Amino acid sequence: MRFTLSSTPLSNKLLALSKVLNSRNTLPILSDFLFTISSNKLTLTASDGENTMETSIELNENDGDGLFAINGHDLLEAVKGISEQPITFDIKGDERIARISYLNGLFSLPIDNAEDYPHTLEINEGATEISIPSATLADCINRAIFATAQDEIRPVMNGIYFDLTPEHLAIVASDGHKLVRSKVFSVKADTPASFILPKKPAGLLKNALGKEDDVTIRFNSSNAEIVFAENKLSCRLIEGRYPNYNSVIPQNNPNVITIERTALLSALRRVMPFANDASNLIRFRLEYNALQLDAEDYDFAKNATERMQCDYNGTPMSIGFKGNAFVEVLSNVECQDVFIQLADPSRAGVVVPAEQPEGQDILMLLMPMLINE
Repeated sequence: MRFTLSSTPLSNKLLALSKVLNSRNTLPILSDFLFTISSNKLTLTASDGENTMETSIELNENDGDGLFAINGHDLLEAVKGISEQPITFDIKGDERIARISYLNGLFSLPIDNAEDYPHTLEINEGATEISIPSATLADCINRAIFATAQDEIRPVMNGIYFDLTPEHLAIVASDGHKLVRSKVFSVKADTPASFILPKKPAGLLKNALGKEDDVTIRFNSSNAEIVFAENKLSCRLIEGRYPNYNSVIPQNNPNVITIERTALLSALRRVMPFANDASNLIRFRLEYNALQLDAEDYDFAKNATERMQCDYNGTPMSIGFKGNAFVEVLSNVECQDVFIQLADPSRAGVVVPAEQPEGQDILMLLMPMLINE
């Protein structure tokens, strides 16, 4: 079997698929890329046993169909340095060798039996199916993934929760201290359904999704299949019941700060080095149209204070937040101004964009920290 294709798209596709592979595998074949040639098209597959990603490339020419597996690390290292040009694979099945030639060179790699490659589980016909714009899904995942947990006791918190209702699709992540919820009103279903997407496939999607095509997601109680552009990601879902995230979102936070997002972000980054390394506590002192940020570390006799203008006519108060968590929240929302909604120093603060993206409703929540007056 012999086929030819362009080196640049091959290198780009292999690089994207390489993020699926693990450095250590229970099955040696999981270190390989699977090549499937059919109808003048090459389908590339990578899997770690739980997540499988496929992508396709049109071939310049080929002399037949077939399939084989080849070590992912070796092939990627050899191909990624080749400039744009045709690259030809000559597969010698009887010798178990792939000879790969290009303009100024040639290399050979052993091939493995494609029959040993694990098959993905098919999603049955009774699965729930939704369609969502690619850019919207990418933004929601990017906005939420930082808030997922690393919790061995409650694994459901380690993924992103997709909650499909008759009114909207809510995409939620929380580690118990911070929470992100994005509502997408263009996606809804008469019958409620939900699934928890693990962090690894979420990260793969975040990096691979484009900005134009729609994404089709089919899921059942244990698996999901996500199809976008020329790619398909199949993954095992986190099983279990996600906590009632709506119960922790305050319904009435009457004290509202309106402030420029980038200005607050810069101020937090300036005062954070002076906070205690263990707590990373930043004190927010609120007065009429003024916000003061205080950080101090008694152990090393250092402190910092910065005052800034804001729009605030609520109750004067001091409330503590973990500085790095607040920076993460502000860094993962795109807007000029934000509203910070507060009730009192003991209850969660809510951050929302002053202007919501079209067709969405974004909310980020932070639990306060105890401060000593």
